[in-house]
Amino acid sequence: MCLASGLTPDSSRMTPKDEEEPRISSSPPVPNHSTFAGRRLRLSSWASSAAPATRDPACNWSCLLSGLVSLNIILLGCAMVSASVFNTVSITTTHLQVYLITIMILSSCWMVYYIIYISRGDHAVLYKDGHAGPIWLRGGLVLFGLCSLIMDIFKIAYYVGYLHCDSAVKVVFPIVQAMFIFVQTYFLWLHAKDCVQLQRNISRCGLMLTFSTNLMLWMTAVTEESLHQTVIPTSNTSRISRSNAMRVSSKDNCECSHSACGIFEQASNYLYPFNIEYSLFASAMTYVMWKNVGRLMDEHHHHRLRFHLRDVLLGPVNGLLVLVAGLVTFIVYKVDVQEEDEAKREEALRMHYIMNTLAYAMMSASTLAGWVLYGLDQREHVSGKNPTRSLDVGLLLGASMGQFSICYFTIVAVVATGTQGELDVLNLVSAVLAVIQLCLQNGFIIEGLHRQPYPPMPSQVFANALATRCHSDSTLMVSKSGTVVTSDVSETHTLPHTYSPARLNWKRRALKEICAFLMLCNITLWIMPAFGARPQFENPHGHNFYEVYMWVAVVNIGLPFGIFYRMHSVAGLFELFVIS
Repeated sequence: MCLASGLTPDSSRMTPKDEEEPRISSSPPVPNHSTFAGRRLRLSSWASSAAPATRDPACNWSCLLSGLVSLNIILLGCAMVSASVFNTVSITTTHLQVYLITIMILSSCWMVYYIIYISRGDHAVLYKDGHAGPIWLRGGLVLFGLCSLIMDIFKIAYYVGYLHCDSAVKVVFPIVQAMFIFVQTYFLWLHAKDCVQLQRNISRCGLMLTFSTNLMLWMTAVTEESLHQTVIPTSNTSRISRSNAMRVSSKDNCECSHSACGIFEQASNYLYPFNIEYSLFASAMTYVMWKNVGRLMDEHHHHRLRFHLRDVLLGPVNGLLVLVAGLVTFIVYKVDVQEEDEAKREEALRMHYIMNTLAYAMMSASTLAGWVLYGLDQREHVSGKNPTRSLDVGLLLGASMGQFSICYFTIVAVVATGTQGELDVLNLVSAVLAVIQLCLQNGFIIEGLHRQPYPPMPSQVFANALATRCHSDSTLMVSKSGTVVTSDVSETHTLPHTYSPARLNWKRRALKEICAFLMLCNITLWIMPAFGARPQFENPHGHNFYEVYMWVAVVNIGLPFGIFYRMHSVAGLFELFVIS
């Protein structure tokens, strides 16, 4: 539901031509020679002094239209993805890629149209949302976009080797995706904060088209990654992922024309997590732009905040220790879990569970300390609604449902059958601590985002003692008669000073330490599942209790949301670190 602040009921009676301009309350005629700055000032004053905002009928139907566009694109895409996985005869991966190529081209054309025409129109963007598209979010988008471009290059090189026996669409798809990523990254870097006022209907539909395209690319990448990581139990000791089984059956008579196909395939598989996160970042940013279309707001209520590590030490150091330990544990796990020796696989699982259990325990303790600091804090809560804040909270809570579901399914399975060994005990303890940690961290982040930022710390000015003494000595002069006289001090002298930033109080330092530690711990918990740690499939307890296909569905649906939750938590904790 869209609301235009500062609008009167008379604004609903507008012609289609008037829809191109921002809706304002009735007022005396404005002279034609008024400047753009004057118009902008009047809009700001009208928006802040008017009666409570009324609903915009044009916004209602254009939001409905753009929502229907998005709904149809996503539902058709879901059907295509499901058909390409479960029915590889009638609907193949090639058909799905043709559909994705079509919507990517349409989205790219709209973004180019926005950059060249809409954004350059007279009074097109009167305001910018200070909360939308912060520099760290756009920087993350660029980083994930570069990794996605590299993945597309590897895919092109891989599928070129199969051109003689496979469809050329598989080569065209990564080319179009690379073009789409480049255009979209440029578009969001420049215009993520825009509150566009011109061509609002077209802008809403175009943003929903781009939003749906990113969601479809995310869904396709998650499905491919899930099939690649899903281990199908077989009658013998050999284990094969479902994607490999499908690939073997579909390419029995097709061989790569060059010897580097295996290298390119493995390299692209390791870059899938970055492509998945890129699609989610872009989806969130385009959704906020869609909410900001036609929005009138005051752009001067935001503090300019900067990232620095001054007065922060224990949190980053301990977080780096957890990160290093997690990476070492993950590498050992990936090596040993592929062994046919059952003892090594159990040892790898045991190490993984112990690492996660310790991480959850330390994170829960740190979050509890953060809650205590919130109780001692006197900052007020942020008043008013903001689409970026609402989206942050919704994504945080929604994404955590994936991790919650896997944990509760695990708890029920272990408790129902009883703990039959050390691995079951560690699995149960890890799941319980994960639930506790998720609850505490969700509340900590949401409460912190709704607090007013701390005011910037003033710098303390100290006079340079040596320079002051030299300056005092220079004011004395010796006359020819040997008498010491004072020089003319009426002149203005500038004394050198040393500027030293004021130290943060202990509560702010403690909050920064906690946020830094939780950030690095969440990065650790993102890396392990994002790059292939699947203890849910290695431990037979789950698929023995729920049957294979039920357990595979639970894990493959919940785990992508859990992975996104960790990265989104990093973003929220980073913002808390900056505003503390």
